[in-house]
Amino acid sequence: MTRSHTMPAPIALALLAGCTTPAPPGDTPAAASPQQAFWQALSSHCGKAYAGALASEDARDANWAGKAMVAHWAACEENRVAIAFHVEEAPPSSGSEAVGRTETSSSSEAVGETETSSSSGAVGRTETSSSSEAVGRENPWNRSRTWIVTRHGAGAETRFTLKHDHRHADGEADAVTFYGGTSAEAGSARAQDFPVDAESVALFTREGLDASLTNVWHVAVDPAGSKDARFAYQLTRRNDPTRRFRVEFDTTKAVAPPPPAWGW
Repeated sequence: MTRSHTMPAPIALALLAGCTTPAPPGDTPAAASPQQAFWQALSSHCGKAYAGALASEDARDANWAGKAMVAHWAACEENRVAIAFHVEEAPPSSGSEAVGRTETSSSSEAVGETETSSSSGAVGRTETSSSSEAVGRENPWNRSRTWIVTRHGAGAETRFTLKHDHRHADGEADAVTFYGGTSAEAGSARAQDFPVDAESVALFTREGLDASLTNVWHVAVDPAGSKDARFAYQLTRRNDPTRRFRVEFDTTKAVAPPPPAWGW
């Protein structure tokens, strides 16, 4: 009589496991590209608002020092993120035509302009209302600026465009608006650079803003929930190594969302 030998189950399983064919390298999950990681980090703050302040020391931005600032992720779509940039202004002086307007060109330089004109002056108007209590301040706030980051392309060819939407207090677009640039390289998971684009060069030339013709904007962001997370917006100029405007926001602590930016 022939005897059958039954292999114990644990041994059989171990042998089968040892014979398993490893998965091809292409089947393993791919690490996020720098572009994917940057977009995920930027989008992770959707709906939140954060307090910030001036982080650079350029004397041309002296009027920004000490001002409260709030960055609010006001609108998020699959390929578009809009961040409203609110800046608290000093109380307006009574009986002056300049009431409610910024009185220095440094404020306009921060968003790529170099001098105050009748149109850009209007962008500097401020408002005083009970709604300003939403960001915990009694002074008027300038709500004219919104940064819009758009994603386009796919895979390794993904690029980002940064545009500045400037509005008057009545919601109308300013004469100098929707300027910016597009990332030329993959960038990193935490930061992207935006050299000025041809459309913006034409706009700056038309408006006599020659110093802005070599602008490079920089956006850096950490994912929500990461330790010591920060968001930063920066302006430099290729033809002026001394020019640096930078504001930073502590994204570890959300604040109450402010009223909408003008025109939004």
